[in-house]
Amino acid sequence: MSKNICFIDGLEGILKYRDVDINELIDLPYDAVSYLLIRGELPGKQELAEYSARLHAERGINREVMDIIRMCNLNIDAMEALRTVVSFISQFDPDLNDNSQEGNMRKAIRLIAVVPTIVAAYYRTANGKEPVPPDPSLSHGANFLYMIKGIKPDPLEAEIMEKDFILSAEHELNASTFSSRVTASTLSDLYSAVVSGLCTLKGPLHGGARAEVMTMLEEIASPENAEMYVLEKIKKREKIMGFGHRVYKTYDPRGTIFKQLSRRLAEVKGDMRWYSIAEEIENNVIRELVEKRGKPIYPNIDFYSGVIYKYMEIPPQLATSIFAIGRISGWIAHCFDQYEKKRIIRPRIFMLDEC
Repeated sequence: MSKNICFIDGLEGILKYRDVDINELIDLPYDAVSYLLIRGELPGKQELAEYSARLHAERGINREVMDIIRMCNLNIDAMEALRTVVSFISQFDPDLNDNSQEGNMRKAIRLIAVVPTIVAAYYRTANGKEPVPPDPSLSHGANFLYMIKGIKPDPLEAEIMEKDFILSAEHELNASTFSSRVTASTLSDLYSAVVSGLCTLKGPLHGGARAEVMTMLEEIASPENAEMYVLEKIKKREKIMGFGHRVYKTYDPRGTIFKQLSRRLAEVKGDMRWYSIAEEIENNVIRELVEKRGKPIYPNIDFYSGVIYKYMEIPPQLATSIFAIGRISGWIAHCFDQYEKKRIIRPRIFMLDEC
């Protein structure tokens, strides 16, 4: 079912979207990767230009949406607000109940385009600042950073944000993707399926780990404290955030890329503190759990992405919603696949079919 959208080899540490290795995709624009996931093939130059133009044109939100954002509890995690606002805007989409391929594609473009704007608008409103309108001249990643910070991001941070969205875009039949597919299988609308994904991603066992990695880095505070922290966690049989994966029994390929990006960012900023803490945590976990006990517990996507967010001064309250910004293209690709099947998922039958 999901194998044609995403392929993972957890023993070899391989990740592919539509049979294209993640290491080949990482230097493309997010728009191109989004197109690949939804359409099934990489776009040509003209196709990408047209797709990007449609996305950039749909980034704005109207006064009614801003009113709903201002009515939210401004002390909540951004995911709470995002879930509410996506549900609200669905009723104004003229294609809401049009489940044709064309109607679903129009909804997909609107959703991918507007979710970053909702997150940024909520964040700035919650911090007593005026929302920053999207800039159609900027890439997906650069525009998001511009909307949350109010200034054009430096090229390296814009590049890393773009890569973050790509690395988060798809990961086979995980919990949030499964919930989106279940909703789509009833032939409910695309907004409902995306809200299902958001509700599932919100859980700390799924999408919330990045924020907890950031909290862990703050708690440890310096590289010298990392060993004691790891040993205490192991002694108490407590989870060390950002390590281990249900599928990967080796280094998560996304984690490898994030580690390289976090070191690069640390060096450019002339501040190795957060990277050094993370590296010490990793070294101690691998020594204690991999080398001594033979457990295949390596950094996953959340670990070094949390380091990156520390350097980019992205608050923990935005971490999961940023994950959602990237992942929405993957959810939509799976929903489109499910719509084609026109078969409701009853979990017992579904699991028997998959096995």
